[in-house]
Amino acid sequence: MRAVIQRVTEASCKVDGKITGTINDGFLVLLGIEDADTQEDLEWLAQKIVNMRVFGDADGLMNKALANIDGNILLISQFTLFASTKKGTRPGFTRAARPDKAIPLYETMIKQLSSLLNKEIQTGIFGADMKISLVNDGPVTITIDTKNKE
Repeated sequence: MRAVIQRVTEASCKVDGKITGTINDGFLVLLGIEDADTQEDLEWLAQKIVNMRVFGDADGLMNKALANIDGNILLISQFTLFASTKKGTRPGFTRAARPDKAIPLYETMIKQLSSLLNKEIQTGIFGADMKISLVNDGPVTITIDTKNKE
């Protein structure tokens, strides 16, 4: 799995002009799922996301996690995180998991994050043409790949 995590003051997702998810302070998480991903990858990544200390404390240092600020998550599926650009100028997406594998993992990630934060996770719609709006705070943008554990 690959995740792009952006610290935001606000973020929202629209599909066909209708808002499917919206948050204030927290993370916009773009999530890519590949065929090799497992439940272990999902659990490791979910823990990393909710425990990531990138929110400011009283001294302005990045020492607080989502729970410390009552933060939220907008989770967006994004198969393009596994784009291969090695050949030519048109990316290939063969590493991205097909929907029959990706959808159950995506739905499990929603449940896992919700359980860890004890709150509802806002989402887009898997496979839809989504329009994402955000205000990146900082900016703080972090990428995580479960295969490299970084």
